Amino acid sequence: MKRFSTIGSAVAVAAAVALVAAGCSSGSTGASTASKPVTITFWGAYGNGGNSTQQDALNKELIPAFEKANPGITVNYVDVAYDALLQKLTTSAAGDQLPDLVRADLGWVPQFADLGALVPLSAKMPDYTALSKAVYPGSLATNLYKGKYYGLPLDTNTRVLISSQKSLDAAKMTAPPKTFAELKTMASALKGTGLSVFADGGLGAWNISPWIWSGGGAITNSKQTKSTGYLNDSKSVAAVQMLVDLYKAGEIPNLITGNQGAKSTSDGLPGGVYANILDGPWMQGIWTGQYPDFKPIYSPVPAGDGGSVSVVGGEDIVLTSSSKHQDAAMKFIRFTQSEKFQIAMVKTGQMTVVPAFASQQASIAPYYGTFANQLKTAKSRLAIPQASKVDTILSTDLTPAFTGTTTVKDALTKAAGEIDGLLAGGK
Repeated sequence: MKRFSTIGSAVAVAAAVALVAAGCSSGSTGASTASKPVTITFWGAYGNGGNSTQQDALNKELIPAFEKANPGITVNYVDVAYDALLQKLTTSAAGDQLPDLVRADLGWVPQFADLGALVPLSAKMPDYTALSKAVYPGSLATNLYKGKYYGLPLDTNTRVLISSQKSLDAAKMTAPPKTFAELKTMASALKGTGLSVFADGGLGAWNISPWIWSGGGAITNSKQTKSTGYLNDSKSVAAVQMLVDLYKAGEIPNLITGNQGAKSTSDGLPGGVYANILDGPWMQGIWTGQYPDFKPIYSPVPAGDGGSVSVVGGEDIVLTSSSKHQDAAMKFIRFTQSEKFQIAMVKTGQMTVVPAFASQQASIAPYYGTFANQLKTAKSRLAIPQASKVDTILSTDLTPAFTGTTTVKDALTKAAGEIDGLLAGGK
């Protein structure tokens, strides 16, 4: 994944900000819409888990600001519980009753694009290129499906290494492991201390991809048309083999292979059982409430031959084909990319998708800095309608390699063949 050049980012952001500003001017959004008032409906899960802070920012600050700058456009936000949103979208798509806009989990975009339920913004929005150049490339890639982009990143996150001072002291290290080699050295140093060097809660793409990518391997080729020869190549095998070796040595707990009775990573790290985990920025708030004395140490994913590469998470904003007010809806999409929208959401715990705002984000919450840097090289999971099935394939086929009933090479070869079937259009 290419990094942004400093000059390139500045030009792209300047162009995008200028376009957003133009979209909020009276000339382009006021007079043109005031003659015929419209209401656009926006579905999302900002309130998931009772998170009133994010809903309040949207309903009390951001939507009113947009409506004031755009007379004649009313935004009706409908909050839907995350666990129910996908089903509601699926049912509504079948009946052509989708809202104008959706805050979609990034894994859903190719699924609904494949159904013809989304508008390809890269073909519809004249300023899409400028806006797209202003965001993290890994986040943008989550909107790509069959050569077209169907949305823009709305908020983002990634996983980084999170360590405890107790584990560093026990291993006699002054900093978390920066490389695969240092992680293995740390594992040796922790023998007999009661600390596992690493823990994770599964073997899906969210869990295993950072290790494969950082090791120089890949899940598929760049066009996402072939997995065999990539997922089971020597670098991918070596990256997974490192984890398997640590598992068999007792340095990674069986939480990773599905033991629901094992201590969770959120409890095990502050509880002094796990030395390192990979997780996201939301953990800070969890630990502040449950483990107020715990001070997590954030650092990049340990680097292998491929560098330090993590996985992109977050949500995208998409325009549905059902929308009768697409021009008005696209004005709101532009607004979501603005500094006002992005920074307001940073204050509620969301990460900005615009690198130019990363310094402001870090001043609000310094620990975001590590995540923002990791996002520069982070990659998206497979943008295919059956992406959730990739998780099942990886977890099912890799578990026997960890438990010792097959080799890593054979496990990855089997998984690659099954993923090839999905990429070829299999169900």
